[in-house]
Amino acid sequence: MSENLYKPLLQSFEFNNGFTLKNSVVMAPMTNFASHEDGTVSAEEEAYYIRRSQGVGMVITACVYVSKSGKGFPGEFGADTDQLIPSLRKLADAIKGQGAKAVLQIFHGGRQCPPELLPDGQPVSASAVAAELPGGGNGPVPRALTDEEIVGIISDFGEATRRAIEAGFDGVEIHGANTYLLQQFFSPHSNTREDRWGGSLEKRLTFPLAVVEAVKRAVAEHAKSPFLVGYRFSPEEPETPGITMAETFTLIDALKDTGLDYLHVSLQEFWSLPRRGTEDPRPRIEQILDRVAGKVPVIGVGSLYSADDALKALQSGVSLVALGRPLLVEPDWVQKVAEGQQGDIATEINPAEQADLVIPDYLWTAILNTPGWVPVKG
Repeated sequence: MSENLYKPLLQSFEFNNGFTLKNSVVMAPMTNFASHEDGTVSAEEEAYYIRRSQGVGMVITACVYVSKSGKGFPGEFGADTDQLIPSLRKLADAIKGQGAKAVLQIFHGGRQCPPELLPDGQPVSASAVAAELPGGGNGPVPRALTDEEIVGIISDFGEATRRAIEAGFDGVEIHGANTYLLQQFFSPHSNTREDRWGGSLEKRLTFPLAVVEAVKRAVAEHAKSPFLVGYRFSPEEPETPGITMAETFTLIDALKDTGLDYLHVSLQEFWSLPRRGTEDPRPRIEQILDRVAGKVPVIGVGSLYSADDALKALQSGVSLVALGRPLLVEPDWVQKVAEGQQGDIATEINPAEQADLVIPDYLWTAILNTPGWVPVKG
């Protein structure tokens, strides 16, 4: 009985380009702070992915920076030079060797990049507007990118895609969420330009759409077999002015006509409610699905710790469910559902089990010292 109940989670999924996943569960992208300083993947990081790639249909990696000016985290791996292709290949092989498809998330941190990680110590963005920090205060004031630099970063996304193809990845996910550079260009908070890259809602779409075009052009030129291109976005911002649901609907309208293989909605809580920009009181994900109208598959994510949580999310109409923090807590999540042991899925991290969970040291310390981020026993 329970086996039939959870069967939808275990059913294969085929994208429009014929690319097939063995089930409907995806590992969400999560920064793990475990790469080497030169941007190569560490053995610790490789082991972390291998531990979590055995059950899911697809793994979306932590974000990689496409430009030196875009490194957003200590211990972040890179895709900004051809010298990193062997390192990328090692990770792609590790993930695929466990039976999952491997998707590389490509990114530029923009104004969110810590100055100490940048060659010249100066974060860049659409405009010279500092980020508002949680709890008050502001981040560093970024330098507004020149037209030439913007064109260069768009090209960097295309080049990172070529490297992902050469490294054997099955796809890339363009990171347009979580307040990083693509979102900074789309947001009225961070983009106050008055040129072709800003000044109206439509012009604020120019940079994200140009990145999508560059990535898709690289795929057309270099991929010899089906290769996925997804786009992740955050539907709202708390700042005023900031992205509203109404603006996100415009973004969706633009993205769904670009030939993307999927959209990935970045939410902390799958069923979270909208702040503004819509009179509809339903959860954001339901309104987003209505707007997409079946034109492109949608991946949903957000605190889906139990099999029941994930099943209910899948029944909302999303094509795939992504698990981030739940796979930190329970790397064997899919296997337990497949074996009818969904009642044994751990929903809290046991501080005594770091070795079995194969979580890199820096990430482990961050989990234990960030209350409310990942559920921890006791």
